[in-house]
Amino acid sequence: MSNSHPTPRPSRHWLITGAAGFIGARMVEHCRSVGIQVTSVDDLSAFNARPEHADIDFGTKISKDSLLQELQSGSFPKPDAIIHLGACSSTTELNVEFLRQVNVVYSQDLWNFCAREKVPFIYASSAATYGEGELGYDDDESRMASLRPLNPYGDSKRLFDIWAIEQERLGNHPPIWSGHKFFNVYGFGERHKGGQASVVLHAFDQIRKTGTVRLFRSHRAGIRDGEQKRDFVWVGDVVKVLEYAVRHPLQRGIYNLGSGQARTFLDLALAVFAALGLSERIEFIPTPEAIRDRYQYFTEARMQKLRDAGYIAPFASLESGVEQTVQALLADERRRTTATTPAT
Repeated sequence: MSNSHPTPRPSRHWLITGAAGFIGARMVEHCRSVGIQVTSVDDLSAFNARPEHADIDFGTKISKDSLLQELQSGSFPKPDAIIHLGACSSTTELNVEFLRQVNVVYSQDLWNFCAREKVPFIYASSAATYGEGELGYDDDESRMASLRPLNPYGDSKRLFDIWAIEQERLGNHPPIWSGHKFFNVYGFGERHKGGQASVVLHAFDQIRKTGTVRLFRSHRAGIRDGEQKRDFVWVGDVVKVLEYAVRHPLQRGIYNLGSGQARTFLDLALAVFAALGLSERIEFIPTPEAIRDRYQYFTEARMQKLRDAGYIAPFASLESGVEQTVQALLADERRRTTATTPAT
């Protein structure tokens, strides 16, 4: 089936789950900037609890707990597309049943609604499905059942990918659907994630507080400290791909979503120092034993499938993405300082 359409599909109203989260909030912000109406779904308390999202117009807000009921009852207009970013994304979550309900069953319910009502469905998968990468990072759907994630979160994402492919085979699927295996996404808007935020934010905070960045020491022969590699992808590129997946559209399938170029954590730390205009000071610390055996030393998305499907826009370099992230963080600091400074 062709993935390329010469004329973009007009869409005016998109429903976005996980809208108060990191990627979801940036997706809402982007949609509003290009004139797309948005219904935002999340824990309602999260919309007001995250100051970094204070300036975003989330449009209509719906609790994730009542979404399915409201969709089925028709209490608001049927969306032109659903972008499903809501999930438990904690790689340290060990409650398998909780992850099954939140990441698999909830996604299945939304898929079935979209299949029944003929609504395009775009969802977030994860590079965590690839585990240690022993089978590579190729988004070949025939190999996805063989992947071995390193944690229950990654397995929950793998299980839904497999289920989606099987449902399509059985004839139960949305008219347009695509899953996107996010690699290491970074950018502004992660502070609420705490320890699960990207190393870019942690490095920024460490430098502002102590002038030093702490990176994990390598515990693998042949790899020097700081030279563990990840495919870091800027959130601005992620939201552009998701918009493309609806507008053009990507007809069907599961795609990698990374920069396509692995870079070291040392590269990342140096980019943060450069964006702040400071000389680098880096300290290497042991990788905690609790995660040492499951720690990935290399990830890199194979991006040819998405390119072949028609998405040809360049991705931001690590240095460019980090620069934009740091400038947004500094601007947010200034805004908060101004908001709390008494008038004289």
